This record gives sequence, structure tokens and C-alpha cells, in this order.
Amino acid sequence: MKDKTLIFLLFISLYASYGQVTADSIRLRFIPEFKNAPLEANKKYISANNDTITIETFRFYLGNIKIGTANNEAENLEKNYHLIDFSDRASMEVAVKSPTQIENSLLQFEIGVDSLQSVSGALSGDLDPMHGMYWAWNSGYINIKLEGTSSSCSTRKNRFQFHIGGYAKPNCALQKLQIPLPNKWETKKELVVRIDLANFFSYINLSTTNSVMIPGKEALALAEIAKQMFKLE
Repeated sequence: MKDKTLIFLLFISLYASYGQVTADSIRLRFIPEFKNAPLEANKKYISANNDTITIETFRFYLGNIKIGTANNEAENLEKNYHLIDFSDRASMEVAVKSPTQIENSLLQFEIGVDSLQSVSGALSGDLDPMHGMYWAWNSGYINIKLEGTSSSCSTRKNRFQFHIGGYAKPNCALQKLQIPLPNKWETKKELVVRIDLANFFSYINLSTTNSVMIPGKEALALAEIAKQMFKLE
């Protein structure tokens, strides 16, 4: 009984420290939305193209987080890859070390996994294939996975599936984002990045584009559209 109590206390301690902000760090919090409303699984949404949409799965890889200036001088804060999954609230918060550069700063990060990691074979942690985000060594990781249903899709059970990735040129789907930080951002302990999926679906006709499952031109085009979903609060 004593051993079980010790294990339980250790678990609670580890859970409480996940993503915890310390004196020299800042938290990035990602909030998935649809037309500025919180994204909910299996809730019906209406796109700008009048498609009725439900979202079942939305995941993406976040990496290479930096704070830098407009001339691209950047201080690397976090090199690890994080799997952001809207069904797992804990995954949507990432604590990173605060930078020394303050003025004229940009929040910089990548959506996806770079070529070096992709050709290294399946790895562990958030890059573990158990998360369903890895194709194979010759195709690499799925950068963004977005699945759901829409009456506009003529597919089986009206499903749409977008597995967006690919690391090889000319169809490298990795996306780099630079978002200007507001004045006095350094006084905050949290930066909020909103991800509005309505922006993604406004560019897509689900009756004709509803399944992209391999690297290529289509995946690259969707990755560039997906980049427009991210906005700093």
C-alpha cells in the first residue's frame, strides 16, 4: 500500500509540472477554433463555401521555436518536436526558455518535421509512430493530420482525410511561420496562438478535394493554405 501511495504521489508531481512556466520561461498556448469559436470534436460547422463540416482529428507537429528579429537573427528556444493534438489539452501548451532579445521580436516556429528527422527513421516521444503520424522512411512524417466528415464529400461515410507532409524537394511541406510580437510581450508569461480551421476550409471545395494522403503537389498546396490558420492573439 505504501508503494502504491508513493507511485501515485510521483504521478501527480509529474503531471503538475508538465508545461509549467518557470522564472526564465514563457508558455506558448495553442487554441484551435472555427470562426473564432472553440473547436469541438464532432460539432457541426459551416464553412465559407457552405460546407457542413465536423472535425474528428486535428494534429500537427510544432518545432524549432525561436524568438528573433526582422533581420532573421534568432535565438533558438526549443529544438524538440511537439505533437499538438486538439483532443489532448495538455499537448496544446509548450513551455520554452525566455529569450534575451526583446525589441522588434518575432515568434518563429515550424509546422512539420524537417528532412533530417524524417530520414532518421521512426523515433521516440512525440515522434513515435504509435501516434499515427509517420508514413515510412521514404515519405517521413505527417506534418498535419485533419480528418472529419462533410455532406459535401461523396466518399464512404462522407469522410475527408488530409494527411499533409513530405520532406523532399520540390514538394517539401514544412512550413515556417514568423509572427510579430506585440509591445511589452516580455511582461507576459503566456503567448496565445489561435488556429482558425475556417481559414483552411474557405480555400477548399470538399466536393472535389477531400482526400490527400501522400506527399506531392496537392499536399504542398494544402500545407501553404494551413499556414494561414495561425494567428497570435
